[in-house]
Amino acid sequence: MLLVEPGGLAELAELPPKSIAIVTDAWYPQMNGVVRTLTTTCDILRAHGHQVDMITPDQYPSLPCPTYPEIRLALTLPGTVGRRLSDLHPDAVHIATEGPLGLAARRYCMAKAVPFTTAYHTQFPDYVARRTSLPSDAFWPYIRWFHRPAQRVMVATESIREELREQGLTRLHHWGRGVDLKVFRADVGSCPDYEGLERPIQLYVGRVAVEKNIEAFLKTDQPGTKVIVGDGPALSELKARYPDAVFLGKRGGDDLARCYADADVFVFPSKTDTFGLVMIEALACGTPVAAHAVPGPRDIVTDRVGALGDDLDRAIGAALFCDRDDCAAYGASFSWAAATGQFLSGLVAFDSEELPAA
Repeated sequence: MLLVEPGGLAELAELPPKSIAIVTDAWYPQMNGVVRTLTTTCDILRAHGHQVDMITPDQYPSLPCPTYPEIRLALTLPGTVGRRLSDLHPDAVHIATEGPLGLAARRYCMAKAVPFTTAYHTQFPDYVARRTSLPSDAFWPYIRWFHRPAQRVMVATESIREELREQGLTRLHHWGRGVDLKVFRADVGSCPDYEGLERPIQLYVGRVAVEKNIEAFLKTDQPGTKVIVGDGPALSELKARYPDAVFLGKRGGDDLARCYADADVFVFPSKTDTFGLVMIEALACGTPVAAHAVPGPRDIVTDRVGALGDDLDRAIGAALFCDRDDCAAYGASFSWAAATGQFLSGLVAFDSEELPAA
């Protein structure tokens, strides 16, 4: 049930819980869909009177993640995260990720019988499989073990809900995503970086990393120019292997919106994302989406605003014929207000005065 009408924020201030602790291993300097979802949700909640305390890797000593140094793995002594939660006295605890901090928070909550919720933001088994060459099935036992004690597991799409149900996780709650329509809109103007590039311009935005399957996009044979916006550990290798592609680095705000709005098609090659914020941002800017028919894209992209298929080449070609006004209208239907109401309604409140010491 939506507690907030799309586009409306007035009711958020009245919704419990008022004090929320969120534990996440995904945080700055990372810039990805998880970080953007959490920061946007926190900003909206705080603006409407909720106290939100974050427990993040930048608050502790950390090590770079092997193969992906931008991800910091927090190093904490036993009990450190539990003591922080106890000191904060929140009305609800939400564990956003399955990494070291999430694991420490889960350990405290389990030991002290503190109710908590979790979220399944990333296709963790597929993600790790791409980086280890091990089969994804090897990592599902950890996912089941991590999330099963949660009072609710928040998921972004119906496809992911069904996948987790098949894994035996049944206490699932919908938490959608939104678009900042003040930034991402069709009338933001042209992108100066595209001047002189051969059309159609096919755009990718996101981390430049192996799990994003960018090479599948770069190998396509569509005429025009392939443009990559983002940074990551695979950037140097892909630049060397695909010299005809244009790599623009990180962009944000109006610059990013112009990249979206002036592209002819947005290409989302990833098979490991549970949603894909960049797809709805591109749509809000009037740009159709081409993607594989996998969870995430399958839940977002319709025939009117893009094309899906096993053959990314054909999907790109088909998406180019979509009506851009239809894309912009559809993208604008994704509301952060509604998504934040869904997050609040999924939390499980408890009496913070009874929160045990670590």
